[in-house]
Amino acid sequence: MKKFYLIFLAAAALAMAACSSEQKPTTASEPLTDYSTVAPTPAPMQNGEYICQRPAEGERLFTSKAVEAEIERVTALLKNKRLAWMFSNCFPNTLDTTVHYREQNGKHDTFVYTGDIHAMWLRDSGAQVWPYVQYANDDEALKAMLAGVINRQFLSINIDPYANAFNDGATGTGWMSDKTDMKPELHERKYEIDSLCYPIRLAYYYWLVTGDTSIFDDSWLAAVQNVLKTFKVQQRKDGNGPYTFLRVTDRQFDTLSNDGLGAPVNPVGLIVSSFRPSDDATVLQFLIPSNFFAVSVLNKAAEILTKVNKNDALAAECKALAEEVAEALDKYATYDHPEFGKIYAFEVDGFGNQLFMDDANVPSLLAMDYLNPEVIDADIYANTRRFVWSESNPYFFRGKAGEGIGGPHIGYDMAWPMSVMMKAFTSDDDAEIKWCIEMLMRTDAGTGFMHESFNVDDPTNFTRKWFAWQNTLFGELIVKIIADGRLELLNSITIE
Repeated sequence: MKKFYLIFLAAAALAMAACSSEQKPTTASEPLTDYSTVAPTPAPMQNGEYICQRPAEGERLFTSKAVEAEIERVTALLKNKRLAWMFSNCFPNTLDTTVHYREQNGKHDTFVYTGDIHAMWLRDSGAQVWPYVQYANDDEALKAMLAGVINRQFLSINIDPYANAFNDGATGTGWMSDKTDMKPELHERKYEIDSLCYPIRLAYYYWLVTGDTSIFDDSWLAAVQNVLKTFKVQQRKDGNGPYTFLRVTDRQFDTLSNDGLGAPVNPVGLIVSSFRPSDDATVLQFLIPSNFFAVSVLNKAAEILTKVNKNDALAAECKALAEEVAEALDKYATYDHPEFGKIYAFEVDGFGNQLFMDDANVPSLLAMDYLNPEVIDADIYANTRRFVWSESNPYFFRGKAGEGIGGPHIGYDMAWPMSVMMKAFTSDDDAEIKWCIEMLMRTDAGTGFMHESFNVDDPTNFTRKWFAWQNTLFGELIVKIIADGRLELLNSITIE
C-alpha cells in the first residue's frame, strides 16, 4: 500500500503534508493577546465581600481538615479577593459535592461523581482527587478516602477494562441501549486508553506520598493483568479483538464506523484508543497523547510490581510493552511541520496517515508535559505546544473575550478552561502564567467556578455549571504556582 501523509484542516479538508527545513526556535515566545479591557461578569457580593459558593458545612459530602487548612493558608496569602474567592470555591469542590466514602467488605471504598453526571469516570475521578494526595499524611480520613478511590477504580477495571464510566452498583442506569457488551454496573462503555492509565497514575502517586502498600492487593494484580491484556489486544496484531461499539445517535463522534470497529489501523506496536478523553470517537485510532500516557504508567506499574509485589515476571511484561510502544511512537508519532518544525501528531493509523489538531481534554498534546514529561522529547513538545495554541490547530478558538482549545465534543468557538490551565501548568514564563490566570478569572461568568467550556466571545454562554474536575484542577494550579515561588505573580493581579 502506498504510504502518504494527510493533514486534516479546520474545514476537514485534506492536503498532502510537506516537509521544510525552516523551523522556529523551540524557545520562541508567542505574543499574548491583550484581553485587559475585558471585564469579568460581576460576581455575587454582600457588604463588599464575595459570597461563598460552597455548600453549607452540614451539606458537604466529605470534609478534610488538611484541605480546609490549606484553603485557609492559601486564601490568607492571596491579596486579590476575587482570586481567593474562586480558589476557595473550586479547590474543595470534589470533596464538597462528589465524594461518597464508605467501607465495603472490610476495604475503603469511594465512589466519585463527575459532578452533574452521577456516574464515576475512571479518568475524571483519578484527576479529581489527585491534588488532595499531597495532604494525605496530615489527615487519616482523607488518606482512607483516597485509598477508597483507588480500590474502587481497580474493582471497576476488573468488572470491564473497556468501560470508561461506572454506576454505583449494578443499577442498570446509563447508556444501556448501546450496541456493545453492556453490564448493569457500567454507565458507559467507550474504550479509552486513558481510563486504564489514570488509576495507575493515582495509585503510584499515593504510594510515593504515603508509603501505603495496602492498595496493592489481589485486586490490583488482577487490574494490571486486565490492563496488559487489553492494551495487547488493542495493538490489533491478531485481528480486531472483541470490542465493538455502536450507538443510535445524530452525533458523528458518539459512535464508531465500520460496524463498531472504527477506522483500520496497521499493527505497528501502538495501542488503539477507540475514543478520546472527551468521550468522542477517534478519527485515526492510534491516539498519540494517550499512547505516551500508557508508556508512562506501564513503567510506574512495573516499579510497583517490582518493589511492592516482588512480581518480576508481571513487571517485565509491563516494561516490555512500554518499550515497544515507545519505539513505535518514535517511528510514527512525529511530523516535520513547515512552520513549527518537528511536532507530534494527534492521531495516526500506522499506514502513514496523521491527524494534526489537539483536543482540550487530558491527555492532550498540550498536557503531555504536565501528565508524563519523562516520556516525551522536550524540543518536539515545545514545537507542538506552539502549534496547538495557534490557528493552525483547527480546534483552537480566539474571540473577543478569550481563547483556548476546544474540540468536537462541544463545537465551534467553545474553549475549555482546562486548556488554559494546561497552558499555565506547562509554562515557565511568568507573563504567560499570569495571563492564563487572568483569563480564567474573566471567563467564569461570575460564578466563581470553572466550566466545561465557554464561548470565546461571550463567557456567560458556557457548558456544565457543575464540573468538579475543572474546579479542583484550578485549585491545583493555584497551589502549584504558590509552591513554585510565584505568589507575587498572583498578587500582582488586579481584576476585581
